Amino acid sequence: MEVLGLFNYWVVIFLMMVGFYALISRGNLVKKVIGLNIFQTSVIIFYVSTGKIAGGTAPILIGDDHGVAEAGAEVLYSNPLPHVLMLTAIVVGVATMAMALALVVRIRETYGTVEDDEIQEQVLADEAVEGARA
Repeated sequence: MEVLGLFNYWVVIFLMMVGFYALISRGNLVKKVIGLNIFQTSVIIFYVSTGKIAGGTAPILIGDDHGVAEAGAEVLYSNPLPHVLMLTAIVVGVATMAMALALVVRIRETYGTVEDDEIQEQVLADEAVEGARA
């Protein structure tokens, strides 16, 4: 196989690494959510890429040709299941991202920041105050 024939897999690898890097290297919670979304997009592209069969047609049977063409040759069908599952994954991903961003908004209202290290400092300070009271 030639390198350009694998272009979609290179895109998947690039997006996966960008999303993973944004997820683990950034302290901003909004950037982490965006990195997670980029990572999920790369997984969806990967599954759609692997589900495509070159020369395959949609598995729609018309009349009495149950997988046999006019000349008696077999018809090559593409499996629609990976594509359907990825549609479901897109819907779940949008709902997850909306929930994560709503949590980030609530964290911002509670702690006044969306930076991970500043939130941890405030939580440790609050625990120290609670420990001193007890």
